[in-house]
Amino acid sequence: MRSLTTSAHIEPDTRFCVTPFADSAEPFVSLRLEGEFVAVALIASLGTSEALRSLAAAAIEAAGALDAMATDTPEVPA
Repeated sequence: MRSLTTSAHIEPDTRFCVTPFADSAEPFVSLRLEGEFVAVALIASLGTSEALRSLAAAAIEAAGALDAMATDTPEVPA
């Protein structure tokens, strides 16, 4: 990665969009994460497909951790 550190909360209504730009001299894919007030675009050029696969695997791992937290957390008495 290059040059930016940021944080944003993923919400249930977060949208994801993949847009390939194959017709340029330097083809790339834009992976956008969009919410109500924030949009983050990751630009992936040729040769970075393994990094995207690692990102996808990390996202699946994070989702599994959230699922485990939801099932392992005892209910709070009303």
